[in-house]
Amino acid sequence: MHGLARPSVFVLALTGGGFLSLAGRVADAQTAAHQPAPQTVIELTQWQELAAWRAAHEKEISAPDGWLSLAGLEWLKTGFNSVGSSADSQIRMPAQAPAHLGLLTVSGKATDEVVQLLAPAGGFPPGLTIDGKPAREGSLVVDGAKPTTIAWHGMSLVVLKRGDRYVARIKDADSPARAGFHGLNWYAPNPSYRVTARWVPFKPAQVEEIPTAIGTTLKLPAPGLAVFLLDDEVLHLEPVIEDPAGKTLFFILRDETSKTTTYGGGRFLHTGLPDHGLDQPGSLILDFNRLENPPCAYTVYATCPLPPEQNQLGVSLEAGEQRYQK
Repeated sequence: MHGLARPSVFVLALTGGGFLSLAGRVADAQTAAHQPAPQTVIELTQWQELAAWRAAHEKEISAPDGWLSLAGLEWLKTGFNSVGSSADSQIRMPAQAPAHLGLLTVSGKATDEVVQLLAPAGGFPPGLTIDGKPAREGSLVVDGAKPTTIAWHGMSLVVLKRGDRYVARIKDADSPARAGFHGLNWYAPNPSYRVTARWVPFKPAQVEEIPTAIGTTLKLPAPGLAVFLLDDEVLHLEPVIEDPAGKTLFFILRDETSKTTTYGGGRFLHTGLPDHGLDQPGSLILDFNRLENPPCAYTVYATCPLPPEQNQLGVSLEAGEQRYQK
């Protein structure tokens, strides 16, 4: 067991995800006493925020278009790729879909390729939409935060660029994985795993090559290093930036619990930016109680980044999300 600082009376009583009701009882008791302790109130607020975040995370995973709805991952070839539920379709949709939804084409030079959707013989099936509007032929957005979404009655398909190739990600709101969802597993909240890290910026910022579960490599900006103390041991983690327009840091890490109680491929942690910005020394909060599983923990159809060597810790972080039990 990880050596821990003395937890508060609230944390000793917390188990799993059931701490909102306890928080309410504690708040009522404090109101009655008319003398709430400032540190206790701050800590209680943190756990309420954590409970809300975990509930939102679980809702996102199990949403009709969440990770549990993934039903396929199909690579596109140059030229024509037929889409539908028919046995001769290159991009196979679930059996409930029309036999022929359309044609995805990949054309152009390697440095200037275009992915388009064309109608099948007889036209698009009724109810097919593109980004919520009736389907029409044209080019698709295949990168960035909002790729084009092709949808039909609870099923959807997006084309994504992965390395120098394109992959069709298929979702089905009625997938067996989503139908069988029975909740996530968490470590009990622990204040010892909420630490203040020192931020050491890279000057200039670096580009980190991040391996993925499908053998490709992502090149993402790495702005600096978070250095922190845990159990009297100095540790460091290197985040990357997923979205240049966003205001978060993305930590992809693995620790010793990956061998026993947490997902073997590692976990993710998203944090805010350092208090003095990315390019100046400063500090930031690392709350490992918010460690979450990557999509690959829930489905074989995900394309997850893997922890780089420098983020593979030799300690156990007994906090955050545990292994998903399918």
